[in-house]
Amino acid sequence: MSRGWGAPDTEPTRLVLLRHGQTPLSVERRFAGRGDVPLTEEGHAQARAVARRLARRRIDAVVSSPLRRTRDTAAHAAEALGLPIEIDEGFVETDFGVWEAMTFAEARSEDPASVDRWLADPRTAPPGGESFFEVAERVGAAREALVERYRGRTVLVVTHVTPIKVVVQQSMLAPLEALYRMHLDTACLTEVDVFSDGPMVVRSLNDTAHLAPEPGGGTPGATTA
Repeated sequence: MSRGWGAPDTEPTRLVLLRHGQTPLSVERRFAGRGDVPLTEEGHAQARAVARRLARRRIDAVVSSPLRRTRDTAAHAAEALGLPIEIDEGFVETDFGVWEAMTFAEARSEDPASVDRWLADPRTAPPGGESFFEVAERVGAAREALVERYRGRTVLVVTHVTPIKVVVQQSMLAPLEALYRMHLDTACLTEVDVFSDGPMVVRSLNDTAHLAPEPGGGTPGATTA
């Protein structure tokens, strides 16, 4: 297979990956895995802002993780796009086990050896949880199935930090340790093209242009009523 700079010879499936909006746990920088926390008011404002931006684009389908924070974020986009929401369990967040809702400092204070092993090896899971290696296998399978369903179209996938990082890592043919070297803000957009002849191409990462203050100092998504 050619890996030169020539133009791809197939129409890609475009994955528009949206991290959910702000939650109480993201504000406090706590582990947020399978806990079904809601969006904050700011999180809903972020979701409305990104929905307005996406409404100007051609999106063929909206897919969401089953958790409330992603479903509620997806609902704003789906309404703006006039599309239903498809739930996909494969794009759920990592199970952080006993660390759920802890800060990193709290987890390290309680069990420093487990935290050190987890940071050193993506095949190591938090106690009672899921390793990044297991997440990567799950997300990779979900991505392949999604591309098969929507080949050649543009799909909005509303999901979480780890699944988005995994798609980027796999696109770049990077080692799993690359997950530790990426930062994603709440309500950010990341885009990846998947070509039928094999390669994936990262088009953007952690795009938050829709969250910039509006002229006059307003907050995106805020109302005056």
